[in-house]
Amino acid sequence: MANAILVINAGSSSLKFSVFGIPRAGELRMLVVGQVEGLGTAPRLKAKNGEGTILADVRWATAEVANHAQALQEIATLLRSRSEGLELVGVGHRVVHGGADYSAPLLITAPAMENLAAFVPLAPLHQPHNLAAIRAVQEVRPDLPQVACFDTAFHRTQEMVADLYGLPYEYYERGIRRYGFHGLSYEYIAATLPSVAPEIANGRVVVAHLGSGASMCAMRDGRSVGSSMGFTALDGLMMGTRPGNMDPGIVLYLLQQEGLSAKQIEDLLYKRSGLLGLSGIGNDMRVLLASDAPRARLAIELFVYRISRELGALAAVLGGLDALVFTAGIGENSARIRQLVCEKARWLGVELDEAANEQGGPCLSGVGSRVSAWVVPTNEELMIARHTRTLLGR
Repeated sequence: MANAILVINAGSSSLKFSVFGIPRAGELRMLVVGQVEGLGTAPRLKAKNGEGTILADVRWATAEVANHAQALQEIATLLRSRSEGLELVGVGHRVVHGGADYSAPLLITAPAMENLAAFVPLAPLHQPHNLAAIRAVQEVRPDLPQVACFDTAFHRTQEMVADLYGLPYEYYERGIRRYGFHGLSYEYIAATLPSVAPEIANGRVVVAHLGSGASMCAMRDGRSVGSSMGFTALDGLMMGTRPGNMDPGIVLYLLQQEGLSAKQIEDLLYKRSGLLGLSGIGNDMRVLLASDAPRARLAIELFVYRISRELGALAAVLGGLDALVFTAGIGENSARIRQLVCEKARWLGVELDEAANEQGGPCLSGVGSRVSAWVVPTNEELMIARHTRTLLGR
């Protein structure tokens, strides 16, 4: 019987999953990929195998699959029926926040779960659901080892000065520092560049992870030296529903002058801002690009402006720039956004090859470009599976 690893990436209303077969030697092989979406509203399970053949497309009434535990039961049923001859040996989870102490993946224990629960206020959109998925697996298969892989871990290579805020030092000691996020994505890109673009793999590279959640990372020699995100996943670039960098005095104003409660401000900053709040239309970049509405155009303009501004800042951190890499949903699929960003980066030496950009790369820049531009698809699930395999000694 062949061994396999289950990878889970849990969101507030969805549960993405992948199954990777463990060969005797060589790279892990993706066997099944899918997700349960619409938890609590209109639950639906979709899954396909490694060749793209549809394995399941099932809808339920809300009461039938209302939470992560019930979704996991349905996934387990699917895998039992479609994965004969496979034996799960472990489960790897994306956990957004690992704090200052967890700089590498770890095997889940009861004390570790208590520690990770303390980070819920720092990642309220993600951490509760990441931990809920771990508990759900424990209910179904308490014997199965589980591994937590952290989005913050990759950034622990940054120097202390990159982590500090200008607050009294005691707050740094109490954990108020810049952590950075999307680390699993950046780690995958760093591991992939030597084969995709060896000429830049050890250079000064800024990676733009552009999706509903968006951030940028400055890498030197494949290691993180700077990040746009900080203490929470609200900082840096404007995102689908989050505002990105803003004057902290705005929060004080909302509290003191507008009379908003802390809960109302949390809802505003995490769920009603960003592309959604500015456009008044939605948080899907494809919808905004297709719209003629002035506020949709304004939202796109600010999205690109913030990327170009952060690119300049991270290039300064690196002391120059050798390459710009786009990844994640918008970065991989929107030629228009890549074009707009590269046009604003001409001053850095980026010369876009429009035909290559329309074709999706991987190299987007012309022959004479001093700074090269690339598209490199990310694969956080494979990164999690690799970590899980290593930690389990498989």
